[in-house]
Amino acid sequence: QVQLVESGGGLVQAGGSLRLSCATSIRAFTIVSLGWYRQVPGKERELVALISSSGNTEYANSVKDRFTISRDEARDTVDLQMNSLKPEDTAVYYCIAVGRRFRDFGISTHWGQGTQVTVSS
Repeated sequence: QVQLVESGGGLVQAGGSLRLSCATSIRAFTIVSLGWYRQVPGKERELVALISSSGNTEYANSVKDRFTISRDEARDTVDLQMNSLKPEDTAVYYCIAVGRRFRDFGISTHWGQGTQVTVSS
């Protein structure tokens, strides 16, 4: 009952900007947090940014002050504005949703399919 679809990835020059969007379709869950992770081949998936249901945000130190996570409830999206991009930001970016089930209050985690971001030097 949860679907996440990312868009907005692509190729950009260093110093440029991209805006990622995660379209959410969430039913029978209360959202605990939404966010973005990224992964480079051969490395573990790492946290980029999270936003809780109350609006609190958390960022990786490597992206703090450059990236901004936000929710647009009117469009049912979770967005990641990425500015001053660096080549080391190159990765597959995944949307994540953590929710609590209405029925039994259990926690579940859901992932999007990922979108490629490539930053050239």
